[in-house]
Amino acid sequence: MSRPIRAIIDLAALRHNFAIARRHAGTARLWSVVKANAYGHGLELIVQSLAEITDGFALIELERAVQLRKAGLDLPILMLEGFYAADELPLFVEHRLIPVLHKIEQIQVLLDAGWPSTLPVYLKLDTGMHRLGFDAAGLKAAQVALAGKVGQQTLMTHFADADGPRGVDWQLERFCAMTAGIDDPCSFANSAALLRYPHARGDWVRPGIMLYGGSPFPQMKSAAELGLQPVMTLQSEIIAVQTLATGESAGYGCTFTADRTLRIGVVACGYADGYPCQAPTGTPVLVDGLRSRTLGRVSMDKLCVDLTHLPEKVGIGGTATLWGRAGDKVLPADEVATAVGTISYELFCALAPRVPVDAIN
Repeated sequence: MSRPIRAIIDLAALRHNFAIARRHAGTARLWSVVKANAYGHGLELIVQSLAEITDGFALIELERAVQLRKAGLDLPILMLEGFYAADELPLFVEHRLIPVLHKIEQIQVLLDAGWPSTLPVYLKLDTGMHRLGFDAAGLKAAQVALAGKVGQQTLMTHFADADGPRGVDWQLERFCAMTAGIDDPCSFANSAALLRYPHARGDWVRPGIMLYGGSPFPQMKSAAELGLQPVMTLQSEIIAVQTLATGESAGYGCTFTADRTLRIGVVACGYADGYPCQAPTGTPVLVDGLRSRTLGRVSMDKLCVDLTHLPEKVGIGGTATLWGRAGDKVLPADEVATAVGTISYELFCALAPRVPVDAIN
């Protein structure tokens, strides 16, 4: 018998979330962001589900982009960090991959490699994120170097605080100042900007976390309040039940000690499955659809949950939902992430290869 843990990917929920992104995008076209194995949800699965409704896919990993082309995908593919070395460019050309260029050195390598003048490129501008991108002088130099030597140029930037109090206008003002007199298409909005700032769409938007049912700003609005549905459910079973007397501890390090007699369940899920090892006692979990909490330290393969307040029939074989949907109940990944001190992106991306994945439509 196989270990009971599994991840369930709800493709109907994915398409529902995409429809919300499409509605917020207005006339802008959509890059569905599928980097990091589609945020841990399975690249091929997600691409197959969205291929008929999205305008293109955006990712980072060259080998995965090539894999999509070999599988027959014909939609545009945007490479969000461009290329890293000159020897990758033949694959970009062969598979019609659109590079995001963010430094002048890339442009020289691109031109030296004989980039076809019909293939498009993106130019990334640094308007305040201060990770990747051209400043105003760099943009002018890039456009001079590329003039007549590449296809359609699209300008993009990335928002540093679309999910926070500073918002996006300060960056849009910098973008407009940097691009005065330039009439190229633009790409702005990530999930947070798409949902909060209709004026910050551009010609192409780049939804990511919202497609997978996570809120890009959970402290402001939950995924449910945004109309989003969870795509990933992480689920396992209770494989043993223990009784803790007052003063007894559970798990490594004895970090949890019972202050009364407790009934606890041992769940076949641990940090080697992608569940966060730093999850403290009290992290929410659903057991047979009923709300409970974790107890003690998460182990490599197991964690403990509190069954004391649940019906006696809840025991071995009971379903533990670590995040996602349990029947008509939902435990948002955002809520689990907040309890752990992280974000839902990290929970999704950390799903371990050893966890079986089932898809439902």
